[in-house]
Amino acid sequence: MVGVVVIPAAALAAGYLLGRLRPWRRAGDWAADQVRFTGAWVRGGVVRQAVVVLVHVVTAPRTSWRIMRTPAADTTAPVPVRDPDWVAHRTQADKGGTP
Repeated sequence: MVGVVVIPAAALAAGYLLGRLRPWRRAGDWAADQVRFTGAWVRGGVVRQAVVVLVHVVTAPRTSWRIMRTPAADTTAPVPVRDPDWVAHRTQADKGGTP
């Protein structure tokens, strides 16, 4: 008789905790961040790459293929180009006067 009450109560508590903690969504978000923002796949080693890909494919199968094919975001800053004729192209404000 006790099992009739304890088993549903434990199942209800486990479901509530899983709903609050959302481990499935957290694992998917972590995997998506790793895939998008890690850069070169070589940095983590083969085991880490396999774990990230497996977690991402399991948690987000629709977007996995698209994200895996998208190159990582470039993190380098653009290099300013110097104008050899900068003196000729200066404005009044650049010369120290009022515009």
